[in-house]
Amino acid sequence: MTRMPLSFTPMSDMEALVAGWWDDVNGSSQWQDGIFYTLCAAYALVSSIALIQLIRIELRVPEYGWTTQKVFHLMNFIVNGVRAVVFGFHTQVFLLHPRVLVLVLLDLPGLLFFSTYTLLVLFWAEIYHQARSLPTDKLRIVYISVNAGIYLVQVCIWVYLWIDDNSIVEFIGKIFIAVVSIIAALGFLLYGGRLFFMLRRFPIESKGRRKKLHEVGSVTAICFTCFLIRCFVVLLSAFDTDASLDVLDHPVLNLIYYMLVEIMPSALVLYILRKLPPKRISAQYHPIR
Repeated sequence: MTRMPLSFTPMSDMEALVAGWWDDVNGSSQWQDGIFYTLCAAYALVSSIALIQLIRIELRVPEYGWTTQKVFHLMNFIVNGVRAVVFGFHTQVFLLHPRVLVLVLLDLPGLLFFSTYTLLVLFWAEIYHQARSLPTDKLRIVYISVNAGIYLVQVCIWVYLWIDDNSIVEFIGKIFIAVVSIIAALGFLLYGGRLFFMLRRFPIESKGRRKKLHEVGSVTAICFTCFLIRCFVVLLSAFDTDASLDVLDHPVLNLIYYMLVEIMPSALVLYILRKLPPKRISAQYHPIR
C-alpha cells in the first residue's frame, strides 16, 4: 500500500500571505505616510513632555542655573524634536541626494540620544564617587572627551561618504554606531549597577532609599536594554540590506525599531524622573560647571 506524501501547502500559503502583506505594506505610500507620521506624532509628544518638565523645573528652581536635570530635559526636547521634524518630512528626507545627507539626518539624532542618556551615567558616577570619597573632577572631562571623540569620528565618516559613496565605509559607519551603543549600555550597567547595589545597603526603612533604588534600577534596565537592542539591529542592518532602516520602503521596521530604542525608553524615563527637585539645593542636585 502506497502512502501519500505529507503536504505542507497550508504553511506555504500562510508564509506567502505574510510575505505578500509585508511587501504590500512596504510598497504602499499610504502605509509609509501613516507609519512615519505616527512616529512624527510620537516624537513630538515626547519632546513636548520634556519641554514642559524643563519649564516646571525652571519655575521651581530658577536660581540654580543649568543643572544636570535641566540639561537632560533640554537635550530630550531637542533630540525628540529633531526626530519629529525628520519623520514629518520623511518623503523629502529619504530621497535626498547625495545619500550621505539621509544618513546624517537619521544618525545625528541617534548620537544626540547617546549624549543625552549618558549624561545620566555621568550624574550617577558623580554620586557614586562622592559617596565613596573618590575624586570626581575627571568624570566630566571623560564624558566630554568620549562624546567629542565619537562626534569627530562620525563626522569623518560622513565627509568621506560625501566625497566617495563607498559601501565599505558605510558598513564601517554602522559598526561604529553599534560600538557606540554597546559603550552606552555598558556605562549604564557599570554605574547604574554600582549605584543600585550601594543604595541597597541603606536602611530598608528609608523611604527615600526605596524610591531612589526603584528609580536607578528601572532607568538602568530600560536604558541598557534600549542601547543593546540598538546595537543588535544596527549590526543586523549592516550585514543584511533587507533589514536596512535608512530607506523609505521599510516603514514597519522603522516603527518597531524607533519605538523600542527611543520613543518608549524616553517616555518611560521621563515618567520615572518626573519628580521636581527640592526648593533647597541638595548634594545630589548641582549645576554643571
